[in-house]
Amino acid sequence: MNDDLLPESTRDQGAVTEAEKLSAGESGWYVDTRCTNCDVARQLAPELIRETAGRSEMIRQPRNGAEARRLHAAAFACPVRSIRPSGRRLDDALDPFPLALDDDVHLCGHNSPRTAGANSYLLRRPSGTVMMIDTPRWSSTLATRYEELGSVTDVLLTHRDHAAHGRRYADRFGARLWIHADDLDAAPDADHVLRGTDPVEIGEGVTAHPLPGHTRGSVLYIADERYCFSGDSLYWSRTTADLEVAESVTWYSIEELGASLVRTADRLHFEWLLPGHGDRKRLPAREMTTRMKQLTARVQMLRPRPIDFTAMRY
Repeated sequence: MNDDLLPESTRDQGAVTEAEKLSAGESGWYVDTRCTNCDVARQLAPELIRETAGRSEMIRQPRNGAEARRLHAAAFACPVRSIRPSGRRLDDALDPFPLALDDDVHLCGHNSPRTAGANSYLLRRPSGTVMMIDTPRWSSTLATRYEELGSVTDVLLTHRDHAAHGRRYADRFGARLWIHADDLDAAPDADHVLRGTDPVEIGEGVTAHPLPGHTRGSVLYIADERYCFSGDSLYWSRTTADLEVAESVTWYSIEELGASLVRTADRLHFEWLLPGHGDRKRLPAREMTTRMKQLTARVQMLRPRPIDFTAMRY
């Protein structure tokens, strides 16, 4: 990820706290054997953590305050807490989440092992309210922290794999829980159920686009023709430097995903791609449109294959 795409609070902004100076100067950070290779840490600190033999490992220790902030973001996002400073606990004062990605979008962090370590987001609306897209690990303390951004009115689930904690967060916030009917068994007590494949406007500037493929009930959400919350339907790959689909981890039908993209791609206008798994990316809307057309053509050529998590191209 380029430095200008890193969250504002992880960039080098000059003065750093004493705790950051300490963590930047200490050695001993490591990734333990619990790592599930979910890629979250590598998204947040790519210059410090890499993939080796199917798991993350430290490349080197942080050298300055900016790198210390990025490493702490990776550590607090890690769903299994496998990124650790040797001989000491993580300092909660250095937990950066929720982390601003843009004026209206925050990364929740604290990814949950019950969603395979998926990213989740908070979307602020012009009225001052907030929508949560997919869910972090459950914590009443985190819920209170997220509410500081505004009253959370809706919890939007992209598909069944990310439904864990949805009801609990919705009840905590007094919010409405959304899911598609074809994944309803993962959240049978949802308040709003999307049906069919037609786009549905569900709130201030937010449209749900059903996109069966990764799962039968997969949905992506477009906000303000600026943000695309894609769940596991598509993501940005650092390996190919392009939009990709999780071809090797498609639970329902890769052919149906191709058909969904043919039906939907021309309706999707956005600058920010914000997936559950895989990297985030911001590009001019026109370039995103071109890349979406190219992705659609590539996916139409794909055929079913066995599930293989090791074949993912993050």
